[in-house]
Amino acid sequence: MEHARIAVAGASGLIGGALARSLAADGHTVVRLVRRAPSAADEVRWDPERGSVDAAGLAGCDAVVNLAGAGVGNRRWTDEYKARIRSSRVGGTATLAEAVAGLPEDVRPRVFVNGSAIGYYGETGEREVDESAPPGEGFLPRVCVEWEGAAAPAREAGVRTVFARTGLVVAREGGAWGRLFPLFRAGLGGRMGDGRQYWSFIALHDEVAALRHLLDAEGLSGPFNLTAPQPLTNREITEAMGRVLHRPTVFPVPAPVLRTVLGEMAGDVLGSARVLPARLLESGFRFAFPGIEGAIRAAL
Repeated sequence: MEHARIAVAGASGLIGGALARSLAADGHTVVRLVRRAPSAADEVRWDPERGSVDAAGLAGCDAVVNLAGAGVGNRRWTDEYKARIRSSRVGGTATLAEAVAGLPEDVRPRVFVNGSAIGYYGETGEREVDESAPPGEGFLPRVCVEWEGAAAPAREAGVRTVFARTGLVVAREGGAWGRLFPLFRAGLGGRMGDGRQYWSFIALHDEVAALRHLLDAEGLSGPFNLTAPQPLTNREITEAMGRVLHRPTVFPVPAPVLRTVLGEMAGDVLGSARVLPARLLESGFRFAFPGIEGAIRAAL
């Protein structure tokens, strides 16, 4: 896209903020969806909890990117917070998809890129999975299925619809790595559980580049795994963190402790997700930081 107008929901978050900055730096107009009264010409009000959005602000946009949603790792999973995780994704996606579908065709966005997650696959153990794999079982897979399903109005209206199933983003601030870096820098890092579970990671730089690739590449639709080509075990990632940061990694966190501290969310930390970006690679995308050490250094 050249000099495109792109609406971004979740532009205040880790990924959405990085994407918005990247797009703006290349001369695109970024329209930010905000939950308060707009204070600038490039802001559009929406309220995903109430299912409302100023659809007129989306008219004439070339694309809509939805990366909004309550953080999965922000707090313990109480029943109330699990409901918020679900509603913030499913409700927000439905709100935007219905607004896009309801616009006249001549001002309707051509592409809708919706966030999703590799949580779709659930526990995979040592088994490699790509986009052809069915959803797993449990809370996160159910949320992901509903999350993607909520985009149906846009797809049925003929809008090219893409689902970005993102892995663990390696970034200095925000997300899982934003919590890991301080621990490892203090010399308190170590494997989690037995360390044999696979973590499918992606550098923030590559996450943004992949999202832009999905925006630009006509003909791409459906799910795409945004993960580096070679998932690694938690033990291997722990060792890489120690090498890059020049710190010992001798403080493992036993699984029972994680379950006590994190509750149900510990299953996501201890679970294994060996996810491959098959469709992303087939589409011609090339990773700048395919390895974990490069991803860590890029974050720092």
